[in-house]
Amino acid sequence: MSSSNSTLFIILAFFSIYVIWGSTYLLNKIAVSELPPFMLASIRFITAGLLIFIIAKLMGKSLAITKRQLVNVFIAGFLFLTLGNGVVVWALKYVDSGFAALEISAQPLVVLVLMRVFQGKKIKAMSVLGVILGIVGIYLLVSQNEVVSKEGSIIGMVMIFFCMVSWASGSLFVGNADLPSNYFVNTGYQMLAGGFMLVIGSLIFGEVWSFPNVWSEEVQWSMILLIVFGSIVAFTSFNFLLKKVSPDKVATSTYVNPIIALLLGWYFLNEVITTQSIVAAIVLLTGVYFINTKKKLVIFARFRK
Repeated sequence: MSSSNSTLFIILAFFSIYVIWGSTYLLNKIAVSELPPFMLASIRFITAGLLIFIIAKLMGKSLAITKRQLVNVFIAGFLFLTLGNGVVVWALKYVDSGFAALEISAQPLVVLVLMRVFQGKKIKAMSVLGVILGIVGIYLLVSQNEVVSKEGSIIGMVMIFFCMVSWASGSLFVGNADLPSNYFVNTGYQMLAGGFMLVIGSLIFGEVWSFPNVWSEEVQWSMILLIVFGSIVAFTSFNFLLKKVSPDKVATSTYVNPIIALLLGWYFLNEVITTQSIVAAIVLLTGVYFINTKKKLVIFARFRK
């Protein structure tokens, strides 16, 4: 791949994880209002995985995989999809789609901490400021009476936090793991692995399954969009970026995701955007910016001189 083509694919991939993933909160919220969460997520990922394999074969791509790679795609599928996404879908039964996206916008903070703990990466002064702002933003977000007074909201918020930890762990793992070299095939295996583990979770929790023909039209369309764009396009872009840029840069999708999710939830689902949520969003996203910026904190730089 030439340098110019690689740059173009990186730009398109970032657009995909920025914009498309921002809309998946709305689509999941619509679907989970009618379908059991683990069933919903498992159907989405297994269908997407099978479609990816069919497309890959038509493109002449090899689906060969080593034992080590198979183990790794199951680990990645579990961290990203079974826990990192499936449990978020479950939490959407109790929290608004825009709120979930705002809480998840703190993910770069989690990635930074995990990179420090497991990789020994030094935390810069600007990043320290970003962490402080992130903590303040999360507090402002979750302390609202409009949020904590809703039934099941607290457990929903806690589970979303664990999903962030799972997703961040997956980001670090995939960056160095032996996985199928083709990003498309790699995505397909992760989708199938995560989807099958979600089926097991669905059976354990006794969810009642149903066929698509009995779903409402809006749920059917939501599932189609989730499979084609949210899973195949965006997740392939995500895996591509994890091999091309650092995990903390990939996590910058959280700049845009919550804004899109908030606006779509407000427009289509009449979700309330409180003043405190807006302030929390500004504080959180400012913190995310400081975590990822290459600039130095002037006051610290001058002090060191």
